[in-house]
Amino acid sequence: MSIDPDSAAGHSVIGIVGPCSSGKSTLARYLCSIGYAAKEIVQEHSAAPAMWRQITNPDILIYLDVSFEVAALREGLSVPSSWWAEERDVRLAHARAHCDLYVNTTSLSPDEVAERVRNFLRSFTSH
Repeated sequence: MSIDPDSAAGHSVIGIVGPCSSGKSTLARYLCSIGYAAKEIVQEHSAAPAMWRQITNPDILIYLDVSFEVAALREGLSVPSSWWAEERDVRLAHARAHCDLYVNTTSLSPDEVAERVRNFLRSFTSH
């Protein structure tokens, strides 16, 4: 059963934030498919440091990270400029500082990411 995070009364809402191609949408779809109220937050496109709170205000915040080189490979793009690399880190710094779980997905498969997150959620909350 999938729970809509925008109307998840009685359920903890899980926000997933991180740079493009870190696996946010894949993880959100997976968590929703197993009954969690999860929402991808596209904070990297906003210069407002706490936009993630305004978008979702999650009970649990998961930060997925990825190297610039792997993100470019996943998207089929050239490696972003150093300006964008620095700007991405600045835009995501607040969310990263406030996350409940940080996962670097650079060398992980989607299944490995899901396993780490499931293990964390089991210890964080009863589901």
